[in-house]
Amino acid sequence: MGLGTWSWGNRFLWGYDETMDAELQEVFNLVVRNGINVFDTADSYGTGRLNGKSELLLGQFVREYPGSDRVRNNLHIATKFAAYPWRVLPGNVVAACKGSLRRLGLEQLSVGQLHWSTANYQPLQELALQAGLADCYEQGLVRAVGVSNYGPKQLEKIYAYLDKRGVPLSSAQIQFSLLSWGTAQQDLKSLCDDLGITVIAYSPLALGILTGKYSVEEGRLPEGPRGTLFKQLLPEVAPLVELVGEVARERGKTPSQVAINWCIAKGTVPIPGAKDLVQAKENLGALGWRLSEGEVAELDATAASLKKSMVQNIFQTQ
Repeated sequence: MGLGTWSWGNRFLWGYDETMDAELQEVFNLVVRNGINVFDTADSYGTGRLNGKSELLLGQFVREYPGSDRVRNNLHIATKFAAYPWRVLPGNVVAACKGSLRRLGLEQLSVGQLHWSTANYQPLQELALQAGLADCYEQGLVRAVGVSNYGPKQLEKIYAYLDKRGVPLSSAQIQFSLLSWGTAQQDLKSLCDDLGITVIAYSPLALGILTGKYSVEEGRLPEGPRGTLFKQLLPEVAPLVELVGEVARERGKTPSQVAINWCIAKGTVPIPGAKDLVQAKENLGALGWRLSEGEVAELDATAASLKKSMVQNIFQTQ
């Protein structure tokens, strides 16, 4: 399991405020002390003037971690380069990578990733993005390369291109959870297994729906756009949320821990986020045990029976 940092700097969806920074440093310290050493971020994370804030905070937290240099040197930072419309040349991706390195205070990224594919609406830009990612690897700016929001079709294309240049594709991020486990996820996971690519599961808690903390009937909904979405979706996915809760009670775990553990049982590396110490401690409880095959099968069946699922990322390609 890793830690996703989408909420760090994001006011619109996650209600970030600079007063949270001190506790976020404690969150970082806590998860590192408990063995988490993979952190995922992006150059686009952060709302408005806070664009890039997630990378800045992560770099600061690494530097100020009170532990040993041995632990600090074993931390792996993965970031994503947004396919902004002005990034139309391979050099633009290289410049983006160097910008991320500056914000993070690093000389090399563990993983540099394309945040999404432009193949659906700007195929020529997609070719430039692929070339730029390979250039980052060849220049030693990144130790490995990955992609995010690529479906099987586009993944095969970029895999073939990178392979010709001698660049191994190491990871593929996709929205992956009990509420995002349709054909796209299953086909991508199967292809990645065949190609030896690690699948990184982002939003493993489906923006928080799978935590069991929210209820339309009781008026417990998050603020902002998530509240609007949850009000529509919760009644439709209630059977799954209830089952996750039942499994959690039988296991002596929380619904969040069951949902994250399901992603691990599926052979992915989930990257749940954490805005505070309570969430971080809860996420850590997903480790050290494993759902049984029977529990996974029951969860799968209930998830497959739902008429609705989580809204998928608009940048997801085939």
